[in-house]
Amino acid sequence: MTTLTKTISKTISKTITTAISKTAATKTPIGQAGAIALVALLAAPMAWSHGSVTPQAVDTKDLERLGDEWREENPYRDHPQHDLAVDIGARAYNSNCAACHGLEAKSGGIAPDLRELENGPWGDEWFKELVTNGAERNGRVLMPRMSDYVSQEALWAIRTWLETVSIETTGQ
Repeated sequence: MTTLTKTISKTISKTITTAISKTAATKTPIGQAGAIALVALLAAPMAWSHGSVTPQAVDTKDLERLGDEWREENPYRDHPQHDLAVDIGARAYNSNCAACHGLEAKSGGIAPDLRELENGPWGDEWFKELVTNGAERNGRVLMPRMSDYVSQEALWAIRTWLETVSIETTGQ
């Protein structure tokens, strides 16, 4: 089991335990067994629709290698391989990001709507910070360090694709 999977499992388990104890503590007629069944019933569709959260390999062999040093700005934005990066980024996003950030980057509320990420260098800075360091709040992992699982080429390809679906670009 990956660190990411363990973290998510731990978070879900804690949430369910809290919900059960609060429901049981209210001394509802359904009791603790009913509370467990109710929470499981309500959580199942969310878990099912969330999809796999295990990072997936991304084939970037056709993209120019970027090296070990992280780039400060998206190297594919004005690059001859821009269109290839968009195609790879779309596939990489769907297999590594959509479970939390939503299909087509339209968040369902679990994580930020990435269509709102600013295009250009300012958005690059924010993107790089989060994919290389992840995000935590009160010791709880909100987003893993994706650079531990997915290459720099794949992550910048995702960023390149995100700029094509950005609200700033599409005007939505």
